[in-house]
Amino acid sequence: MGRLILAIAQILDWLLSAYMWIVIISALLSWVRPDPYNPIVRFLYAVTEPVLYRIRRLLPFVVAGGFDLSPIVVILVVMALKTVVVGNLYDLAARMLVGG
Repeated sequence: MGRLILAIAQILDWLLSAYMWIVIISALLSWVRPDPYNPIVRFLYAVTEPVLYRIRRLLPFVVAGGFDLSPIVVILVVMALKTVVVGNLYDLAARMLVGG
């Protein structure tokens, strides 16, 4: 059971890291106005915009003076999830592997 939790922690860690990089790339692309019909750009926006839209709607102050801070909020949330959830899963897996 400890190895299963360890595998889940590693997969979740990888997914959260990948999502964080997708948000960063999407934010950088918003500065250069890429071709909206490019499949990569469409994928990036399709994956990030639902989350960023909710952040913008819940916290209207994150759009300050034309500068959108919602990607920063998402990155901070992802980092917190990695620290709290993934860290606790790693600790639980380590305790189960040592104890069992």
